[in-house]
Amino acid sequence: MSEVSYLAAAGDLSSVGTPTLWAVTIVGVLVLLVLDFLVTRRPHEVSMREALGWSAFYIALPLAFGAWIWSRYGSEQGVQYLTGYLVEKSLSVDNLFVFMLLLAAFAVPAVLAQRVLLYGIAGALVLRAVFIALGAAALQTLDFAFLLFAIILIATAVKLLRDALSGHEQEVDINRMRSVRLLRRFMPVVDEYHGTRMTVRQGAKRALTPFALVVVAVLATDVVFAVDSVPAVYGITEDPYLVFATNAFALLGLRALYFVLHAALSRLVHLSYGLAIILAFIGLKLGLHWAHGIWSGVPEIPTLASLGVIIGVLVVVTLTSLRATRGGQTGDREVVAERH
Repeated sequence: MSEVSYLAAAGDLSSVGTPTLWAVTIVGVLVLLVLDFLVTRRPHEVSMREALGWSAFYIALPLAFGAWIWSRYGSEQGVQYLTGYLVEKSLSVDNLFVFMLLLAAFAVPAVLAQRVLLYGIAGALVLRAVFIALGAAALQTLDFAFLLFAIILIATAVKLLRDALSGHEQEVDINRMRSVRLLRRFMPVVDEYHGTRMTVRQGAKRALTPFALVVVAVLATDVVFAVDSVPAVYGITEDPYLVFATNAFALLGLRALYFVLHAALSRLVHLSYGLAIILAFIGLKLGLHWAHGIWSGVPEIPTLASLGVIIGVLVVVTLTSLRATRGGQTGDREVVAERH
């Protein structure tokens, strides 16, 4: 079998992912998830030292994997992987901020925060895998799949920009969340947390704990993030294996990254603007790629140029955010601190 294998299904989607590489990667992801669950089996408040250690591990691991991809399959696949990873990591920071809002809105005790995040990450991995498979199937069977992905990304970018300009992008009202309302309709909910237990006995009936509600709320937001995250990385590479690897590595480090960036997240007041620009740019890249397949004279945006644009946007919005919040002002990113 050659270095670059092809998917078993009909179509022309090339992939570096041989069956062996897929199997090893999936087993590796599962092992890391089990390790995280073992680390959090005894709820405790995460120290900065612990968070920094795990963050360093989950940054070094994907970078080392990227170096292996580069050396084994060449610079093109290496650049695609690194660019896709950077896109997913930047989108995951916004994901983290929503998690922070949910944890605050549900008044999650500090000792339980990392277990909630871990459930969210596990759910996100499953959803991303489903969306990646659907995306690969769409690219193989639909001539206009790239155009569809482009429309999704540009629409998401417009929504992000509109919400950022209106100041509503960070509002969380748990009483209006459909997942929470649905759970409350079928089961009673107690007011107090009982560790990591999802249900407790209340008289003759079982009742949900607030821990169950926040886990379901986090999983529900994972669906929304998967809708724009997967098309975004397909805009960088058409290789389903690289799409999965970038998503998996970006998500696995979220638990530790949350505690490292918790204080800094509220200062990234311009992050939504930057993500809107990045998603719109990748949407444009996908649209041009689709048009190039019909009219060869239409130019395409090289992946290396995409990497430069993404890095540039992230650097600019980070610097402008830090400048705007200098002196302790956090702008519009206010955390909901009360659980209803």
